[in-house]
Amino acid sequence: MLSIASLIATYGYYALFLGTLLEGETVLVAAGYAAHRGLLELPWVIVIAFFGGTLGDQVAFLVGRRYGSRLLARFPALQLHAVKVRALLNRYHTSLILAVRFLYGLRIAGPLVIGMSDVTLLRFMLLNMAGALIWAVSVALAGYYFGAMLELVLIDLKHFDEIILLAILVAGGGFWLWRRWMQRR
Repeated sequence: MLSIASLIATYGYYALFLGTLLEGETVLVAAGYAAHRGLLELPWVIVIAFFGGTLGDQVAFLVGRRYGSRLLARFPALQLHAVKVRALLNRYHTSLILAVRFLYGLRIAGPLVIGMSDVTLLRFMLLNMAGALIWAVSVALAGYYFGAMLELVLIDLKHFDEIILLAILVAGGGFWLWRRWMQRR
């Protein structure tokens, strides 16, 4: 029988990359925790999260540049995010591009709408990379130090690894579902 630990050791980096292409905070926190437990290597977690986060937002920017108006017309819920992003972009241009991945619910819509603006590809790419680096390091370290704090509380953390990893993933998935439910209400 495969354990969660063996699945993470085998497929963890792939799952991390795929997860960070989209929103990815939950996956990155779990990967940081897994790095603390020795299932993954923290430097690789950060590097892969950086590339996944950068690529995901860069693709969203380019899709927005090419198909943004059509997507807004087709998905009315996206228009609500577009209004928020445009207002933030007008007020906090550079800061928004750096921090958009930290704004829950705007991770995909943000770069898409920014792609529809007059922000140049090079400017977005450089700020996107800087933001992705800050994000990858801070969120991976949050997961890593979460494991370190748990180790202070729980004497034999190894017996709880799978439960903790599942709890992180279920909590992140539950929060995502709750936000979707609240948006539809």
